[in-house]
Parts: sequence; structure tokens; C-alpha cells
Amino acid sequence: MDEQQNHIIRVEQDGKMLILIGTAHVSKHSAEQVKAVIEAEKPDAVCVELDEQRYRSIMDGNRWRDMDIFKVIKEKKTTLLLMNLAISSFQKRIAKQFNIEAGQEMIQAIESADEHGAKLVLADRHIQVTFARVWGSVGFKGKMLLLSQVLAGIFSNETITEEELEKMKSQDSIDSILSEFTTYFPRLKKPLIDERDQYLAEKIKTAPGEKVVAVLGAAHVPGIRRELGKTQDLKQLTQVPKKSNWPKYVGWLIPLAIIAMMVATFMMNTDVGIQQMQSWLLWNGTFSAIGVAIGFGHPLAILIAFITAPITSLSPLIGVGILAGLVQAYFHKPQVADFEQLNEDVYTVKGFWRNKVTRVLLIVLFASLGSLLGTVIAGTDIVRLFISNF
Repeated sequence: MDEQQNHIIRVEQDGKMLILIGTAHVSKHSAEQVKAVIEAEKPDAVCVELDEQRYRSIMDGNRWRDMDIFKVIKEKKTTLLLMNLAISSFQKRIAKQFNIEAGQEMIQAIESADEHGAKLVLADRHIQVTFARVWGSVGFKGKMLLLSQVLAGIFSNETITEEELEKMKSQDSIDSILSEFTTYFPRLKKPLIDERDQYLAEKIKTAPGEKVVAVLGAAHVPGIRRELGKTQDLKQLTQVPKKSNWPKYVGWLIPLAIIAMMVATFMMNTDVGIQQMQSWLLWNGTFSAIGVAIGFGHPLAILIAFITAPITSLSPLIGVGILAGLVQAYFHKPQVADFEQLNEDVYTVKGFWRNKVTRVLLIVLFASLGSLLGTVIAGTDIVRLFISNF
């Protein structure tokens, strides 16, 4: 068997034998290959491309039961959770097409490590750190495009051939859903792939024992091989970027400017000032309410969005999405069954809307996007009326 062609690479490093297995995350062949290599090599340690969160996701089928949806909304983690679920949806759709289990090769690596008494090493960087560094690498336009790509991954009904499945070995499981996005933002490759290559390489070469098997997405193997000869600073690679202060300033300056223009216009022409206020109330409230309605929100959640969007748009302290989401979660509180069914429901668009957990997340997102659109339209109208009456 030609190991190079079968995505197996051997590297001697500092007296250790490191065996890198490049896999596709939804490939039955990859799982069989992982089992065969570990049985043949009997390594001292097995490294897997998982962090603690994803490891628990694989091993604990009931993990969703402990999730507090109110806490997720209040801590403003709905976008992060949606991205996690979107990636899960992408993998599950392909896995179901080929009647296999997503992440089967990682499950096999964990089981084989236990069977042969090898030390299991969770070698990947925490996914929340990766997303935080990705989020910090793009501007406002990039964030909107990123969300659109993630949502497109949810709504896509595309199927793939077995040949295309094997080609997925050249892509990372996270990168595969964002491949088009990375063409628009090449710098995204650094936190998404390059930094994780560095992190994985350091964890692999410092794994205990003289023989180490590492089970990885094949996209990482070339980069890891290059990085093995270098010393990586794991502390630096796991730092979450500090939030810049300028968005806070902008978040206050824009509302203050809008308020100032409306007050000035009122003083010059009361009728036009009233027209500005009506524009602000209607555009903001209407688009935010429409967003909640698209998510099949509770009538009171729709009403709350309509009433509060014009107010929250003038304050960066709280968003309309949080308020609408909390109201939705109160009147349609997710039950244990919703959390238990979450794994299956993220497989389809219908499931995303049917499940009370994901519906709350979508309402938070759509209410916020609707209010943002309304702010842009109403703000433009207010500036126009101000200039015309100056």
C-alpha cells in the first residue's frame, strides 16, 4: 500500500515516530484506515483533531439537555451557536447521503486508542477561540458575508458524488463550508487553517511516548508537516483578540448624530421633523418585525420587535434580537425533546424552523438583521431630509 497516496505520512521528530493520517470527516474509508493503522502501529498516544467541546459533542449524545437557551441569548452567543449548528448540518447532510456517521474516523480513533491503551490527546484549538479569531479578522462586510455563507450551508440541498467526497480530504471540515468565503477574504486562512496547523503540530510532537498517531483532516497534514520542526507558542495561538474600542464609539456616535439631526430638523421645520421620526419608527420596527415573522416568532415577539427596534437601534447596550429572542423563548420554551432532537433537526431547513431551540436562534438573528436594514434605510432618509431643510 502506498501510504502517500492513502494520506498517511511518517515523520521522525526528536526521537519520535509521528504518523499523520489525513482523513475526510465523513468518509467510511477513513474510519477503516484509522482502525487499521492504530492496530498495526500500537502507538503510545493517539492525537485527534478535536477540542474538549467537540470531543464531548461526539461522546455525549445528551449534551444539549444542559444548554440554557436564555443564557445563550443573554451572553450574545447565538451567532456562535448557529455557526456550530450550521457546520454540523453540513456534515450530517453528507453523512446521511452515504449512510455513514459524521466524525466516524474520530470516533474510531478514540475507540482504538482506548482498546490499545494509548493516551488520547485532544490536539485541536478550542473552536470558540478559532471563531473569535476568525470574527476578528474581517470587518462588518466580512461578518455579513460570513453569516450568509453559513446560512447558505444550512439551506443547501446539494448532494455530492463519492468522487467529490474523496476530494473533501483536501479541505478542512470547517473550511469546506466557507470555501467561497475564503476566496473573498484570503486572510481568513490564517486563523482558520494556518494557526490551527501550528497548534496541532505542537500538540502532536509533545504528545507522550515514542510513537504517536495523529488523526487529522487531510487539509491540515501538509501544513502540520511544515510546522513540526518549529516551536509554537500555544499561549499566543489561544489568545482571543481584544475588541477594538472604535466600534463602541461608532455605536454611540451614529445614534447621537441621528438624534441631533432630528432635533435640529424639528427646530427648523416641525412637520419635516415628524416625518423623520415616522421614518425611523416605521422602517426600524417594520423590518425587525418582519425578521421575527420570517422565523415564525410568537405574535408578542413580533410586537416587541416592532416597538423596541427603533429604541434599541439608538442604544448599543442591548439589541432588539435579544429582546425578541427572550420573549420567544419564554412563550415557546424549548423542551428536553427539542434539545434531544437538535442533532437531527439541523439536517434540514424545515427542522431548523420546527425545533424550538434553533427557531429562537433564528429569531434573534433575523430581528437584528431586520433592524440593521431599517436603520440604514431610515438613517439615509433622515440625513436626506436634514440636508434638504438645512
